[in-house]
Amino acid sequence: MKSIQLNESWLRHLEGEFQKPYMIGLRKRLVEVQSTTGFYPAANQIFRAMNETPLHRVKVVILGQDPYHGIQQAEGLSFSVPRGIPVPPSLKNIYKELQDDLGVSPASHGNLLEWAHRGVLLLNTVLTVAPGMAGSHRNLGWELFTDAVLTVVSREQPSVVFLLWGKFAHQKIGLIDEKKHLALLAPHPSPLSAYQGFFGCRHFSLANTFLEDNGLLPIPWQLSN
Repeated sequence: MKSIQLNESWLRHLEGEFQKPYMIGLRKRLVEVQSTTGFYPAANQIFRAMNETPLHRVKVVILGQDPYHGIQQAEGLSFSVPRGIPVPPSLKNIYKELQDDLGVSPASHGNLLEWAHRGVLLLNTVLTVAPGMAGSHRNLGWELFTDAVLTVVSREQPSVVFLLWGKFAHQKIGLIDEKKHLALLAPHPSPLSAYQGFFGCRHFSLANTFLEDNGLLPIPWQLSN
């Protein structure tokens, strides 16, 4: 792996994390894995969520679990896939809820980069995965790093909406200062759980209402085709 390339707005708060034993061990492990089975996303996309959405622009956080483990799916943004790759089932359900909530037509693709550029931090709790093996890089240390990311957002930014979907995301609510931020919890949008309360959660309209109530512009959720 090459040296870490992280947006300066984040690096000034997170630089110390890269000197801690857990991160040194994690980086060593990724170097080993890279020469054998490999991992997703590509090394230069591991921190893409933060590089596409500088800290001072974060208004909404959508917290995923770990990257997609299929070929060419993972691109460093939670729930997002590159154009030309079929839209994954969970994202299809996100689009469905968005349409039911705000009348936003589903995009013909699964690329969420526009959301990232509009202030939506598309963060996974684990930032790498082995090909074809969901959850394979859990407990390697990424959770400590992304906990630090969430803590920085909560501390440094005003009036952020945290969309916590699924049990893994729910566990992070203790990192969020709910006196100044809004945390919204729902089941994961996976086909296995979307009908247990994700559909009908109206998180997109609730997020925009909170932003507007706090003097911020709402997120334009419509994606270009």
